[in-house]
Amino acid sequence: MSKIFYDHLIIFEEIDNALKGEGLEPEERDELHQLIDEMIHHRVLGCILDHLPREHHEEFLERFHQTPYDEGLIQYLQEKTPKDLDIEEKIKEAAEQLKQELLLELKKKK
Repeated sequence: MSKIFYDHLIIFEEIDNALKGEGLEPEERDELHQLIDEMIHHRVLGCILDHLPREHHEEFLERFHQTPYDEGLIQYLQEKTPKDLDIEEKIKEAAEQLKQELLLELKKKK
């Protein structure tokens, strides 16, 4: 897993703990972690693009592509999104919703 600028906003310990309880082989767990990382990435980028005015999409995506680890991207988003919007909070909400969906799916499996 490589570092992404929004990593500090997302906590998925419950998912990790639920996966540990599944009795998976290390390769299976690694594959699931990779899939979950991809799901998080798509959900967070979707959230960002939903709240970022369209005229800033291309610039943001170029900056993100060049330096996905740059925590300065949060500052960029805060400057470009509406002043009454807390983009960090929106990212946390999107991640929390995904976490709850994943936990529900894991519980259904049992």
